[in-house]
Amino acid sequence: MAKDMGAVRPKERGARVPHWEPGTPILWRYRENAGPRIHIARPVTVVRDDEELLAVWLAPGTECVRPALADGSPVHREPLATRYTTPRTTHRDRWFGTGVLKLARPGEPWSVWLFWEPGWRFKNWYVNLEEPLTRWSGGVDSEDHFLDLCVYPDRTWGWRDEDEFEQARRDGLLDAAGAARVREAGRAALEVVRAWGTPFADGWENWRPDPDHPVPALPDDWDGTPAPAAR
Repeated sequence: MAKDMGAVRPKERGARVPHWEPGTPILWRYRENAGPRIHIARPVTVVRDDEELLAVWLAPGTECVRPALADGSPVHREPLATRYTTPRTTHRDRWFGTGVLKLARPGEPWSVWLFWEPGWRFKNWYVNLEEPLTRWSGGVDSEDHFLDLCVYPDRTWGWRDEDEFEQARRDGLLDAAGAARVREAGRAALEVVRAWGTPFADGWENWRPDPDHPVPALPDDWDGTPAPAAR
């Protein structure tokens, strides 16, 4: 059963948002790389939130918002050469497959996502390079940096989406200084992997969601725009 998140208010800049209790539904959102508009919004349930870590669960079947081409087709079907220049819109859809546990430490320019196969067989960690999360009253915001790192249970690893990262640079979504910062963040994340530090050594792959927590609903004002008043 979906849980209503209530009104999602615009970001409260300069205000310290208190930590959320486990079981609280919030939004995990991403801004477009070429502007301030929100184009990804995922309702998630807080697992842990303190000075050291924010952990949230994205449950299977959750209604989310994702970018789509202007004709409604999926972005990944567009050839890479025009993927970031073809007009886009947003589309409401469901998160299919197994759920995802997302972990983020305050101030770090990446988050770590855990994926499982059906039957809770652990698949991999996914280091998503991004802007450090910004907290607001209804959740957290970031901006994706295209380049990612996949880490496997045997501690091997590999870069992901290097082609998209380079295309984004060619299309002006990252300037030279920004691209250098992303590469630096990737090297820092890789050092954590090689040292097998937090969160890889913390046993999160054995975590399981609380079955009593309902799936959060996607609010109408997921992007901060108030919903139209009822007539």
